[in-house]
Amino acid sequence: MVASSGPVSWESARRPHREKEYKVSLDQKRARAFGILYLLTFVTSIVGLLLYETVLQHPTSYIAGAGHDTQVLLGALLELLLIIANIGTAVVIFPILRRQNEELSLGYVTARLFESTFILVGIVAMVAIVTLRQQVAGADEGTLAYTLAGIKDWTFLLGPGWVVGWGNGLLLGYLMYRSELVPRQACWLGLIGGPLLIVSGTAVMFTGNDPSSGLHALQSVMTIPEILWELFLGIYCTFRGFRPSSPILREDARKDGLPTGPVPAVPAPA
Repeated sequence: MVASSGPVSWESARRPHREKEYKVSLDQKRARAFGILYLLTFVTSIVGLLLYETVLQHPTSYIAGAGHDTQVLLGALLELLLIIANIGTAVVIFPILRRQNEELSLGYVTARLFESTFILVGIVAMVAIVTLRQQVAGADEGTLAYTLAGIKDWTFLLGPGWVVGWGNGLLLGYLMYRSELVPRQACWLGLIGGPLLIVSGTAVMFTGNDPSSGLHALQSVMTIPEILWELFLGIYCTFRGFRPSSPILREDARKDGLPTGPVPAVPAPA
């Protein structure tokens, strides 16, 4: 009995260490997936918007001319990948952020879903313009093309230009600040950039999203902190992962919403 107590004690001592290594390793894998998906949102959104540029600027000329259907459809495909990446950034990090605040973490997931919904409506508008071009173009088709291009502009304003300020800026910025998963100084980019994006998006909304109002240029400037915040998250989490010193990554932190410690014994009834 005495000889067997040594190995058993050593194994018991090693088990919590293994559980800690497994949990941290899984969390760091989630961190890198989170970062890669964020970088993917940059690539797909920017390239997709560039592919749409000609159609959005001159929708009537597009449907009346030869058109570049493949270019527009490629932009639509990239935005579909953008939706997947957007939702992915929320799904992979939710099990970690919920240890800090489950309600706000769920709010971040919801904001990502709302943003993706606006993007999806914009995709439908763009592929509908392609369908119009493949038909016989007339005055009615030109008017409808302008309408569809306008819908796309509004989905961009309401989704990436407004909802993102709440989700990626305020909610995610606050959760990252409190949890210390990334350096706190960087979180201020989101905490400041989010409200700036919301205010500028609201101002543009009340001008009827008119490009000649001059507020679009102001909105572009006020979007810079949010862009830097999301770019930082993508680069930092991809190459560094989360900070191991974060309190929600410690051994005694809650893992995926469940306690990691032993279950207390229930006293037997008298």
